[in-house]
Amino acid sequence: MTPEAILADLVACADLPGAPNARVAECVQAHLARAGAACAVLPGPEGDRVNLFATLGPREVPGYVLSGHMDVVPVEGQVWASDPFRLRADGGRLYGRGTTDMKGYLACMLAMVPEFLAMDLRRPIHLAFSYDEEIGCRGVGHMIARLPELCAPPLACIVGEPTDMQPVLSHKGKQALELVIEGRAAHSSQPDQGVNAIYPAAELLLFIRDLAAGLAAEGPFDARFSPPCSTVVAGVVQGGAAVNIIPDRCTVQMEVRSVPGQPPQAIGAQVLARLAELQGVRVSHRELSSYPALPPPEDRALAGLLERLTGKPALQSVSYGTEAGLFHAAGVPSIICGPGSISRAHRPDEFVTVAELAECCRVLRGLGQVAAG
Repeated sequence: MTPEAILADLVACADLPGAPNARVAECVQAHLARAGAACAVLPGPEGDRVNLFATLGPREVPGYVLSGHMDVVPVEGQVWASDPFRLRADGGRLYGRGTTDMKGYLACMLAMVPEFLAMDLRRPIHLAFSYDEEIGCRGVGHMIARLPELCAPPLACIVGEPTDMQPVLSHKGKQALELVIEGRAAHSSQPDQGVNAIYPAAELLLFIRDLAAGLAAEGPFDARFSPPCSTVVAGVVQGGAAVNIIPDRCTVQMEVRSVPGQPPQAIGAQVLARLAELQGVRVSHRELSSYPALPPPEDRALAGLLERLTGKPALQSVSYGTEAGLFHAAGVPSIICGPGSISRAHRPDEFVTVAELAECCRVLRGLGQVAAG
């Protein structure tokens, strides 16, 4: 089948992060089976979501992992020109949720299976399909943990997030936290009878502001990123029910994005320490999402390979995060390269072009030829 036809099937599976993903997983499995490829189904600890892993070629020698996530972001609150979960072709563009982020890459992976199988591969090509990437790369770690039983240590991983098929070498790490402050409610005419949770939250917000300023002034710095320092931002504050009630609860959602070499948790820990110091209130927190940075490679072999296959120079870094950082942390050299533009991701009328899919298949075909030796 063509990547366009496969993409239509994938787009019709509106499986969102944080929810069961049986439809899209079964769709991927069906396309693999149709092409004659076996697939390992790897349930996650949630019990209603799975990762998928297929090997083409000899399992016992090191090979290449092509990796992409099956989940897509919601469409609520967006105005689309057509049904976002039904692929629409118009003038060489293919519209639908997830077309560029990143079911276009998945469709190319699946479309190339018959060609890969016909190449008599000396080194395997592994196809990795993950869940819950859009809410903090939560699923892929469970698959990575099982790689030793699935295959020989991989030579490299290509994560196909949309990069206009330009290889990307690195990105920052991230941690998102929700901080909860609980006081005691009372009538606003008797504030001394309550404990206002918003006031200590305000102290915490000022601490986050000052921490961000310190990072901007003192670093550490890495000029390969923009901005060149780690950042910390409070993005959501919620507290209070009515103006005449002393608020007994306030929550703050914040995120850290850190340069390689500075784990995001090290910055988040400073905020958590300040949270614990707040007086007269109960405090708690939970991690919303987290993934490590993808540091620039010390060995340019993988970058050189992708530059030759794509015909494009590698881009040093991007501002968004991917699952590549997790593969790297597990000892698998990783790079980001996929069809479509990140500027179209998560937006109404998201699209990928037929030409972009063809280019991706051309690059994957070249990788197969390398693996065939």
